[in-house]
Amino acid sequence: MPTHTVQQGDHVSALTEKFGFRELKTIWDHPNNAALKKKRKDPHILFPGDEIFIPDKEEKAVSGATAKLHTFHVKTEPLKLKLLVQDINHKPRANADCKLDIDGAVTSEKTGADGTIMKVIPKTAKVGKLALGDLDVPLLIGHLDPVEEESGQIARLDNLGYEAGDVDAPDADRLKSAIEEFQCDNDLPVDGICDSATQAKLKDVHGC
Repeated sequence: MPTHTVQQGDHVSALTEKFGFRELKTIWDHPNNAALKKKRKDPHILFPGDEIFIPDKEEKAVSGATAKLHTFHVKTEPLKLKLLVQDINHKPRANADCKLDIDGAVTSEKTGADGTIMKVIPKTAKVGKLALGDLDVPLLIGHLDPVEEESGQIARLDNLGYEAGDVDAPDADRLKSAIEEFQCDNDLPVDGICDSATQAKLKDVHGC
């Protein structure tokens, strides 16, 4: 099977479903993807243009006596969406009632004591929305870019309330200001440069 070029929104769970595999590791742990795995580390955070090898499917034969009923258990891996809801002071909004819309399927949810929501979603899910009070937050599933990329830095800073700007139309001054504010809040040297230490802290505070 040919190599797949990652598009915006692709992640390995979605590709597992698309190409008819049961387990993420069939693709992610394939030796041909070792370099990508080392570079990206998280199978759910890829970058457009990444090349990922999709192995051919293999048949598995299982013997069994005729005229008897046989039960087969197939391994599957659920895809879980995790959201953290905080107030303007970065404090968790605990036990808050909300509505979660995933590809048009709406459910009633409640944040945990730590402000989190954990929800099993279809591997093919693309978009959603979190509605909490008068707050509507759009969700683009699989669209978070790696923290090493400028677009990934902007998205994480925006999600944390630092208003770094638009991923599709970055503003250098606005991004620098957001990085400085984040560095100040997290006891990092304030220089407006998202170096490796700042990237690591940003990834840690954001959660991924």
